[in-house]
Amino acid sequence: MPGPAYHQNLPEWLHKGAKVYDPGRDTEGVVQVIGDFEDPSTRRHIHNAVFLRPEGGGVEWTVLPGAVREAGPP
Repeated sequence: MPGPAYHQNLPEWLHKGAKVYDPGRDTEGVVQVIGDFEDPSTRRHIHNAVFLRPEGGGVEWTVLPGAVREAGPP
């Protein structure tokens, strides 16, 4: 069963478990989840927020899907 319609517009490489590069932080992260998010400080609701965590663990951060790109080979 397909996910919500707005998830269907994401590139194939952007999925849970994918390794991505966040140029805003100049670092790579692993996608933990992609879903709705309401920023507690602005109360702004974001569809398809990408929740990332450093490979091996660490503090999670959130970005928009267009703000990341597929990570290259190691």
